[in-house]
Amino acid sequence: MTSALTGEELDFLRSLFDLARAGDARGLAEAVDAGVPVNLTNDAGDSLLILAAYHCHEDAVRVLLDRGADTGRVDDRGQTALGAAVFRRSRPIVEMLLEAGADPALGLRSALDVARYFDLPDMLELLEPHEG
Repeated sequence: MTSALTGEELDFLRSLFDLARAGDARGLAEAVDAGVPVNLTNDAGDSLLILAAYHCHEDAVRVLLDRGADTGRVDDRGQTALGAAVFRRSRPIVEMLLEAGADPALGLRSALDVARYFDLPDMLELLEPHEG
């Protein structure tokens, strides 16, 4: 039997997404190390990793990857952390995610699709060698 979360617990969980958006790598590490699921997602399907990547927070992305964050998580809009990093043109995060096994063709709006649609040849150059 499971019980509903209290308002305080829900607020705490929501605050974790703010940590990802703000790039608080230390706060994320402490939370995950204390038992928060590294692949926690919000009501839009965004994982902590997707948010950290979208907001270009290299240290936060590294902390989450080091703790087993799923690079294959696709949010409710069909986007991945890799696609977010490509859109934001964050070469270091794209490289980290590819090194961690992220699939550039994954998702309705894949990282490859993003790079092609927005004409980002530097991003395509990184992604194409990892294309299925």
